[in-house]
Amino acid sequence: MNQEELLKQMYEATLLGNAPVVLELTNAGLAMGLTPEILLFDSLIPSLEEVGARFERGDFFVPEMLIAGRAMAGALEVLRPLMVATGVEPVGTFLMGTVKGDVHDIGKNLVDIMLEGAGFHVIDLGVQVAPERFVEAIVEHKPDIVGFSAFLTTTMPMFKANMNALEKAGLRNEVIVMVGGAPVTQEYADAVGADGYAADASAAVKLAKDLLARRRSVAVA
Repeated sequence: MNQEELLKQMYEATLLGNAPVVLELTNAGLAMGLTPEILLFDSLIPSLEEVGARFERGDFFVPEMLIAGRAMAGALEVLRPLMVATGVEPVGTFLMGTVKGDVHDIGKNLVDIMLEGAGFHVIDLGVQVAPERFVEAIVEHKPDIVGFSAFLTTTMPMFKANMNALEKAGLRNEVIVMVGGAPVTQEYADAVGADGYAADASAAVKLAKDLLARRRSVAVA
């Protein structure tokens, strides 16, 4: 099997969510001398982007996204330490957490996987994250983007509490704030003063890249 065939097979296996095959091909590619960047940017990321495109068209649903994401996560477990060792710069740093009072994390975890697949360094604070914990983590990690996740209408008001905490700490203008979760809408995101809202994992990755690019272009200008 040559390089082109391996990358194509990895692309198809990721699309189908065949985690054992994706992992096997990842190791085979590395043994062949392919770099983590080639495996990631020439096969895994394009495959996950296709998963997102199929989801948007209604050809794929959440289960298909989850199994494809998990298949890619297995490959990332192998590739991540190698990329760190070679000093590959991430696209940006994304700090993520489910808000205080909420223990749902499946959607958040899928977003994490897809962000990592897109080249972001993701720091996940888990669930039940209090406003002060978000503030501490922003000070510690200096992320480009912070993501607040809520899956209950009763915990959505924590978005505003988190925003207020950032304002009070003088950090609001230091980070891009994104929000999401099943009951969240664009209107609600606008009302709490978030910079962005995404309805699903695929849209979240696209928006994160777009918001970060816009901020950096303004900084350069």
